[in-house]
Amino acid sequence: MFKPASPSSDSNPNAQGAVLFKTAVRLRNRASSNATEGVPWIWVCAGALVTILLLITALFGVILSQGLSALWPHAVIKMQNDSTLVIGIPMRQEEGTDPNTNTRQNRRLIYQANRDFGVNEFAFVATEAVAGAERPDDIWFVERSEWGPFLGKILLLNADGTSVSLEKQKLTQMLEDGAQRRKQIHKLEKGKLADLNLDLEELRLEKKKIERMLELGRITDVEAADNNKLLEERFQSLTTEHRKLSEQVQQLRSADEAIKLTLAAENGQTKELAASQILRAFQPNALSTFEKLSLFIARLWGFVSEEPREANTEGGVFPALFGTVAMTIIMTLFVLPIGVMTAVYMREIAKQGMLVSLVRIAVNNLAGVPSIVYGVFGVGFFCYTVGASIDQLLFQEKLPNPTFGTGGILWASLTLALLTVPVVIVSTEEALSAVPRSLREASYGCGATRMQTLWNIVLPKALPGVMTGLILAMARAVGEVAPLLMTGVVKLAPALPVDGHFPFVHLERSFMHLGFHIYDLGFQSRSTELSRPMVFASTSLLVAVVLSLNFIAIKIRSQLRKRFEGRGAF
Repeated sequence: MFKPASPSSDSNPNAQGAVLFKTAVRLRNRASSNATEGVPWIWVCAGALVTILLLITALFGVILSQGLSALWPHAVIKMQNDSTLVIGIPMRQEEGTDPNTNTRQNRRLIYQANRDFGVNEFAFVATEAVAGAERPDDIWFVERSEWGPFLGKILLLNADGTSVSLEKQKLTQMLEDGAQRRKQIHKLEKGKLADLNLDLEELRLEKKKIERMLELGRITDVEAADNNKLLEERFQSLTTEHRKLSEQVQQLRSADEAIKLTLAAENGQTKELAASQILRAFQPNALSTFEKLSLFIARLWGFVSEEPREANTEGGVFPALFGTVAMTIIMTLFVLPIGVMTAVYMREIAKQGMLVSLVRIAVNNLAGVPSIVYGVFGVGFFCYTVGASIDQLLFQEKLPNPTFGTGGILWASLTLALLTVPVVIVSTEEALSAVPRSLREASYGCGATRMQTLWNIVLPKALPGVMTGLILAMARAVGEVAPLLMTGVVKLAPALPVDGHFPFVHLERSFMHLGFHIYDLGFQSRSTELSRPMVFASTSLLVAVVLSLNFIAIKIRSQLRKRFEGRGAF
């Protein structure tokens, strides 16, 4: 018997709707399940980011707080510790053992200063005793040009040898007068007298040059005699002027020695010194908050603008700051064109093959070579080979004293340029490869040549990536110390690489660097406790230099990106 066919699900609208509904529910559940499965990983990534930000904030916070704390005027305490009178500035706290009772106790480290008075600079005192110590307002904190700080009283030394107390206003005036004499002496010694010494040295070298030319037969005896006569007249004139300036300096020193002050320590010892030898004097316990802030700003400016003293444990770091910035700029001037041209040739011009691949591998491997290896190469190649050849060609009169044949800021900069050029090459190649090929083809279609396309289209588009590589190179170069130890950095440089004498930029001179300055303070100072505040202050300044240089480079990169992204370069 024939049965009518039942309607299939394909022709049943209700069945089709049910299938679609089930499919939609299944897809929704699957999407919800996938989203739920990814949530923990999102939180893990977010937690890692927050951890990194907290660590960076803690790092900068500790360095900055410790560095600024070293320049803030701290209170001075006075107390009786057993049978010893202790006057000083409380520093760090630690747990130690009492030598008398052999029991554990909390104690504070007290900085007593007065190194030339036979007093230990540091002493440990129980924390309870420090809490109950008095803070007298009449104690002076004196920053001196020699022997470090002094804590005690300042008296006026009379002509009969007696000492009397001074009013604060009169003492301030005497210190200002002494500062003026100190500046005048410094200006004469570092200015006119230094210029005359340089001129006299040039005359000596000129005489030596004439003697060498006479030996080689390039000039006659008559010409040599005439030249020597002119040089002798010039020498006598410079010698007379030098003598007058030296007498003027001596008069200033005599006038300065005629007015002396007496530093009286609490242990009864006294010491006489001229007012010009006192750089700054104040009463820490009598300062108001505004006065402390003003003093902090003055100290901060002095730290940035003055020269170091007392084996770099006091004073400023201006030569090191200047040397760091100058070396980074010189390094950038070398590494940027070399790195960019190498990357452009390897990516855009050279035929891709085995040789280019080997060169690219070698460049990547150079980025992992230890920095001290670059330092050994720099001193062997730049100093002893290239520099010695330059001395033989251009500075024979100064031999055997080397000019370019020893460490200097030029060779240090070139060494760091070799150290960082792989970073610039790799980042530039990546930036060039990121430029769309359609832009090149459109340029060729408009009739432009390869060099026109490269110069007007590809390079402008890749400049932000090039600046990224330069930022990384600068950040690494500023903090490197190992290559500099062998190629020109010194503990204390007698002169800056830039001055007012021709040729104004002296690339052969040694220089100071903040990285080496921090290393010297941390590991080669006579007192670790005394140099620790300067270590943090110098580190804070080095971080500020790195951030400033990077900020400038990032700003330039941002401007380039706004200029070239989103539109052509025509």
